[in-house]
Amino acid sequence: MSLRYGLVVNGSAYGTQASRQAFQFAQALIEQGEILEKVFFYQDGVLNASSLILPANDEFDITKAWQALAKAHNVELETCVAAALRRGVIGYEEAEQNKVEQHNLASGFKQAGLGGLATALLTFDRVIQF
Repeated sequence: MSLRYGLVVNGSAYGTQASRQAFQFAQALIEQGEILEKVFFYQDGVLNASSLILPANDEFDITKAWQALAKAHNVELETCVAAALRRGVIGYEEAEQNKVEQHNLASGFKQAGLGGLATALLTFDRVIQF
């Protein structure tokens, strides 16, 4: 029987290994037949969701990797809206509400509150934090 997993990523897209390790863990879960339902990006982890991250051509693009994994395996990618706004990661709706001309939340990611995470945590068999 497959277990239902949720991941919480606190580490930035670059500068720490947290996000890359979380991504590799997510891949391993899926390869083993487990169910990964949601990846929640919190604290500096919200920087994974910026569409303005442009790594060099020979570097691993963690944002695109998360997007591809989510699309291929129906995994929800959520950022903490409060943490994201404090770090300049702004979705279309938040830009409209706050009369900001630009938004930079990468496609495939959505912004949510901690309440949504807390509710989701009740349904997972396992939650792993990076």
